[in-house]
Amino acid sequence: MEFTKMEGLGNDFVVIDGPAPLDAETVAALCNRRRGVGADGVLIVSPLGPARVKMEYLNSDGSPAEMCGNGLRCVALRAVDFGLVEGSEFVVETAVGPRRVSVLAPDRIRVELGPIEVAGSDEMIDGYAVRTVNVGNPHAVMFVEDPADSDVEAIGSRLERNIAFPGGTNVEFVTARSRQLIDMRVWERGVGETLACGTGAAAVVAAAAATGRSASAATVRLPGGLLDVEISNGVAWITGPATTVYSGVWTR
Repeated sequence: MEFTKMEGLGNDFVVIDGPAPLDAETVAALCNRRRGVGADGVLIVSPLGPARVKMEYLNSDGSPAEMCGNGLRCVALRAVDFGLVEGSEFVVETAVGPRRVSVLAPDRIRVELGPIEVAGSDEMIDGYAVRTVNVGNPHAVMFVEDPADSDVEAIGSRLERNIAFPGGTNVEFVTARSRQLIDMRVWERGVGETLACGTGAAAVVAAAAATGRSASAATVRLPGGLLDVEISNGVAWITGPATTVYSGVWTR
């Protein structure tokens, strides 16, 4: 099986040309960082026409996810670099609908995440105040004094599968440093802590704006780097880099 390793802000993926039905065991083996390629998840990219491709995303444990913002940027770059589309602006079909993308440069890819919904108030879940946000996938945003001091693994793993989230949730640990800068760490459902999460970054800007902590357009500082987020008319957009690391053949 031929594959390409790609990453967006350190959120890394095994990318495979589709259609390619993969079972959970194969996905987990590919993503294993000691015995496989190593990745946070698998992206399957299928051409649909001169201005359209399809994206499927599977977490490193083999479970499907509705959306992946960093993965969407990687798919956009791959579609352009491999000639799957004509031009640099096109549509990617995802599990939650079509999303517009624009490859301005390899380090500046703008993608639409779609409608974003923020709960009207915080909820106390397992003793923690969280603001739930939907970006096509679920998020629980926690505002903390400093994400660097947060026990992301312990708290994130507890909230991820809390009964309040029947399908699981991503958990963000957030501090708004100013109206335009937000610090964030993230525990991703089905993966664990990652260096970046595109939908999570959009979720925290939406939650911060809704609570008066930031503007609706802000830069999110993640362990993997900076991501620009814009919430416009209830729709989330992110702009950031994607990189092709290497290609290879999986022979297992």
